[in-house]
Amino acid sequence: MFDKIQDFEVRFQELESLLSDPVIISNQPEFRKLSREHSDLSPIVEAFRRYKKVLAELEENRELLSDPDMKEMAEEELSRLTEERDSLDAEIKLLLLPKDPNDSRDVILEIRAGTGGDESALFAGDLFRMYSRFAEKNRWKVEMLSCSESERGGFKEVIASIEGQDVYAKLKFESGTHRVQRVPETEAQGRIHTSACTVAIMAEAEDVDIEIRPDDLKIDVYRSSGAGGQHVNTTDSAVRITHLPTGTVVACQEERSQIKNRAKAMKVLKTRILDNILQEQNSKMAADRKQQVGSGDRSERIRTYNFPQGRMTDHRIGLTLYRLDSIIAGDIEEITDALRTHYQMEALKAQSEAS
Repeated sequence: MFDKIQDFEVRFQELESLLSDPVIISNQPEFRKLSREHSDLSPIVEAFRRYKKVLAELEENRELLSDPDMKEMAEEELSRLTEERDSLDAEIKLLLLPKDPNDSRDVILEIRAGTGGDESALFAGDLFRMYSRFAEKNRWKVEMLSCSESERGGFKEVIASIEGQDVYAKLKFESGTHRVQRVPETEAQGRIHTSACTVAIMAEAEDVDIEIRPDDLKIDVYRSSGAGGQHVNTTDSAVRITHLPTGTVVACQEERSQIKNRAKAMKVLKTRILDNILQEQNSKMAADRKQQVGSGDRSERIRTYNFPQGRMTDHRIGLTLYRLDSIIAGDIEEITDALRTHYQMEALKAQSEAS
């Protein structure tokens, strides 16, 4: 393990030198790539350096045990340093777990109303605001790519891109069916209704990930519909792209420019195709897994939001929180952290059993 970390430390020092090179700085794609690698290695190298320092201090205090005047203080220090060493050992093992190569990517977020009619569409709107506010707290950028609004408010479907640091790492376990239980405003008898939405978090595809041949695309342009004043129904700015080999269809009409709509639609199309490939790969790997957390299965009911009780329950890890108002307001860090920790523990356990 330590040989591997020492290799990381050597590479980390190389990266620090490269990132100060004016030639690298002027080459933005290369600079971003190396910066990302530097950022990935930084926690491991810092933990390892703390670990080596603690080991050196442990050795110094062991030598002091033979001195009667220093023995008591040395024993206290040894106890504290031993705890710190064990804690760092566990931290390093977690940091050395194989990292999801998509963790640092931006994402495409898709929310679709499911069972429950208008109430489901309203809940889709609540979920979109929840993720948007969580993004604001993390200083991420949210851009609406496509939406279909409901007559009573909310969305039948909403698609957005979220850009920032470690977006996929924090949100990837949000994929699945989200269920809501509450009394609709139109319910005169005060009965609780249950409805649901599906959420998909997809790592945004990069140009190097997937190659789409122009011959495989059918592109239709048409006039926009919905809000937009005089612009609506006057120009063919809306774009629908069909990927013929997979049957994947993406439409975009949010922009007034056909070129911009086409670019956004292509971004979503590539991401959906890549996501399908990753889903297939994950399904094959899951067959060998004893427990799968956040598989990304859209049909899996992952969470319930119970408004009368002010309760949120994540069914995968048995986490229940009684602060639904703050959760809907975007305070979901505790949930995303708990899911990531649970996944890491399961991966560490599986790695230990395999070895």
